[in-house]
Amino acid sequence: MKPSFEKISVLGLGYVGLPTAAVLASRGIPVAGVDINVQTVDLINQGKVHIVEPDLDIMVRSAVAAGKLRAAVAVEPADAFIIAVPTPFANEHKPDLRQIRAAVEGLAPVLKKGDLIIVESTSPVGTTESVSEWLAGQRADLAFPHQAGDEADVQIAHSPERVLPGRVLLELVRNDRVVGGLSARCAERAAELYGLFVDGECLLTSARTAELVKLAENAYRDVNIAFANELSLVCGRLNVDVWEAVELANRHPRVDILNPGPGVGGHCIAVDPWFIADSAPAETTLIQAARQVNDAKPDHVVEAIKKAAEAFSVSRIACLGLSYKADIDDLRESPAVKIVKSLALDKIGEVLIVEPHIRALPEELKNLCGLKLVEMDAALDQSGIVVLLVDHQPFKAIDRARLQGKVIIDTRGVWR
Repeated sequence: MKPSFEKISVLGLGYVGLPTAAVLASRGIPVAGVDINVQTVDLINQGKVHIVEPDLDIMVRSAVAAGKLRAAVAVEPADAFIIAVPTPFANEHKPDLRQIRAAVEGLAPVLKKGDLIIVESTSPVGTTESVSEWLAGQRADLAFPHQAGDEADVQIAHSPERVLPGRVLLELVRNDRVVGGLSARCAERAAELYGLFVDGECLLTSARTAELVKLAENAYRDVNIAFANELSLVCGRLNVDVWEAVELANRHPRVDILNPGPGVGGHCIAVDPWFIADSAPAETTLIQAARQVNDAKPDHVVEAIKKAAEAFSVSRIACLGLSYKADIDDLRESPAVKIVKSLALDKIGEVLIVEPHIRALPEELKNLCGLKLVEMDAALDQSGIVVLLVDHQPFKAIDRARLQGKVIIDTRGVWR
């Protein structure tokens, strides 16, 4: 029997797209990855990776060596196309769908009857319908789901990723998938593709529901984090140890408060709630308030550092961590980046940055005066204030004797 998917194309080879392509290729399916970054394409074709994710380098190297995975800058014909490009927001937290639209325009010329398109990019509700409409505008020779339903020539669905950095390869396979089609047939065909590598259950629904489910998951987490962050501000005002307060409150059988931090980062939790708010501004006062609390938390950390620097006449500050969460290299929307940037712009002093997962400062920081990326020993030796921004394993393992005589600002509660 001829397989349903003889070739799959993954558009966007980032933190989700590349692992997805590698997992599919590891199942023996030819995968053509597409990315606009020529350096990324070249690295992958050498069997190398440009992101930090456990075991991804091994899987990519094996898939490329076996001839099952290759990358290019242009889309070529395939039986299924997975769109996994970024969906940031523009000014005033408006969703920016230009990269999805560019991906759609890139694949439109190679579409044929029987093809499947899955949008994995986290998107505002209604985006998958827009994809169908955009394609219809370019390919009048084909029928699309918003026009023909189950009888469409091309099937289109939305299935958002639900993976945790550091566990992506494992969770791509194990986690349940919400699969939303523009028709019942679209959802079934997408579930057929995920059946090639997903051990979890495929939960079929509409595209609009699938889009909202992903946004709701991250907005829920954002609201809970906002409560913890706001509680940390209350504890600061009342001279109470927030970590102890959270620990004791959580002894209640129906209370599970999260630990506070310096803010919220990443391409999901810090972004997705705004997609809901943009679609229903009058109905999302809680979601918007949570975003405001979490967006403001880095400013509170900066103020604490300023006060400490002034009080103790310290001109050199060590900031440990730049990524948005522990033990990864992803700096997107990272509160740590915002904090060190503010310190530089406010000219608080020399800031020694330690981030073991990167080799150079990101573009928004590298040209600012007073910032230097250094090794951990140098930062600890030379600084008077040590600020823990990310709870990377090497920072947790620091000998507490190395911190003696220094002003400590621990935003993660690691050194209590």
